[in-house]
Amino acid sequence: MKKTLALLTGGTTGEWVISVKSAATIAQNLDADKFDVYKIMLTQQGWFYEPADSVKIEVDRNDFSLNIKGRKVTFDGVFIAIHGSPGEDGKLQGYFDMLNLPYTTCDALTSAITMNKGYTKAIVQGIENLHVAKSAQIFKDVAYSVEQIKRDLKIPYFVKPNNGGSSIGMSKVKHGADLEKAIEKAFKEDSQLLIEEFISGREFTVGVVKLDGKVVVLPVTEVETAKEFFDFEAKYTPGVATETTPAHIRAETKARVEQIAKDVYAKLNCSGVVRIDFILTEDEGDFYFIEVNTIPGQTATSFIPQQVAAMGMKLNDFYTKLVKETIG
Repeated sequence: MKKTLALLTGGTTGEWVISVKSAATIAQNLDADKFDVYKIMLTQQGWFYEPADSVKIEVDRNDFSLNIKGRKVTFDGVFIAIHGSPGEDGKLQGYFDMLNLPYTTCDALTSAITMNKGYTKAIVQGIENLHVAKSAQIFKDVAYSVEQIKRDLKIPYFVKPNNGGSSIGMSKVKHGADLEKAIEKAFKEDSQLLIEEFISGREFTVGVVKLDGKVVVLPVTEVETAKEFFDFEAKYTPGVATETTPAHIRAETKARVEQIAKDVYAKLNCSGVVRIDFILTEDEGDFYFIEVNTIPGQTATSFIPQQVAAMGMKLNDFYTKLVKETIG
């Protein structure tokens, strides 16, 4: 029997365009024989379904249903494809929990915690073979000392909004005199920041997902960019970064990062598909945790579709298994 799915796209953040592109990839690869898919756009003006032959229809948020020509449409589950807020920070998950409606992502608590880089680092610290860069967390409305930060941390360092993704508002600081300007830039994106010591090494990202009842680590991708760091432009502009999947690393290193990824997934109580970013120090030494993305990009060129292809699985099968695992 077919499942009726709501595919959520849009959102209220700067990642709106990527959310729409991700939803398009997902819609193209959801098996039409198994799923009736209704793509629903979330905007600041409202939540709407827009059929090809009709004007847009507003979602009834009392029970998350649609009324289409007198027929009430309810859903078996929700495929959330919204990057940033409210898709990735637990807000939508909390709403769907109240309606007892299953969804494809981590739960509300895990989503809210992992959206905060500082809190996430505090939880994963202590996982075997995983290292965490020294950092300072500051808040916009709480007094902090720039001079104390300079004394506590070795330059260079990264200044990051604590919540959010795609490296928006992030800066690499090479000179202490530039710290205040970087803080000011990041505070335009968030009310709390993470200032983190720079770790020199190679950057890797790896998808982790539960399929058929087992946690599966997808083939690891190495990311190389001529830019100072893997920012929004490098992530979403073709040709700015080189992505190698599977990454060229030793068998021991591959086994080590796979176990670390599974441990992070378990420690944060993840579900659905997530993507974890790492720095690997020179000569394949230590893995340093960067962040976890609980709704990773699903555009045609995003990491997860790359990694699914590298493991020899079709996206159609991958999404079918993902929905079965999370929604039933």
